[in-house]
Amino acid sequence: MIYKFKSKATGDLIMMGPNGDQLMRLIGREPQPQGIIEPQAMPAALQLLEAAVAEEGARSAPPADADADDDDVAAQRRVSLRQRLWPMIDMLRRAQAAGEPVVWGV
Repeated sequence: MIYKFKSKATGDLIMMGPNGDQLMRLIGREPQPQGIIEPQAMPAALQLLEAAVAEEGARSAPPADADADDDDVAAQRRVSLRQRLWPMIDMLRRAQAAGEPVVWGV
């Protein structure tokens, strides 16, 4: 499934199925082909997404004395959770400021 998130406050955001499913679970929802995030639910969703990003950052931070090896190079090529979620975090912030919902599948 491909998610196409829409809001009157922003441009559309397209997310591939596995990443969209992960996003839904992070904000405490089951993946669904249709849905809505109301402005009053956005602060909680933003807090959950930002906490997940911070947790990943804390887990993946290399020790200060670590030398670069093949695992480090592979990790640098991997798309981080922060990179995948940043467009949605930005969308939610803008939609919340404008008092507009974010919808998908409609």
